[in-house]
Amino acid sequence: MQRREFFKKLGSAAAITAVIPMMSFAADAKKQAGPNEFSYEKALDVITGGKGAKASPKVSLKAPAIAENGAVVPITVEVESPMTESDYVKAIHIFATKNSNSRSASVHLTPANGKAIFAARIKLGSTQDVIALAEMSDGTFLTATQSVKVTIGGCG
Repeated sequence: MQRREFFKKLGSAAAITAVIPMMSFAADAKKQAGPNEFSYEKALDVITGGKGAKASPKVSLKAPAIAENGAVVPITVEVESPMTESDYVKAIHIFATKNSNSRSASVHLTPANGKAIFAARIKLGSTQDVIALAEMSDGTFLTATQSVKVTIGGCG
């Protein structure tokens, strides 16, 4: 065996032994969920403390039926509430059920806000349900749901 041929084979063997473990590491990394990945069910359970939520006509969710660009989908949530010291909306949360991190936006309110309304633009990776969750001062949780069809994906 000649010297050059020996070093070529040695270099090839070294490259293969370096690449194969990296490929398996990359495959394992894709399988693991990131720290910010939450399904809708898990996020709802954490926020409500396992109480769950019920659909209510007091929560009004406005979102387009068809979003031409999933990167900027406008939504508006309004909750009927007197916003007094004893009866007010503590928080409004927005969820996109099929995104890897389903919790898209949140706002915390006090009676000083005067009106429980929240507007934002959220990202939707595909056609999915958008859910508004209102946390009331008495500890109950109310929801409203709307399906949004996305024609161009906004996020992965």
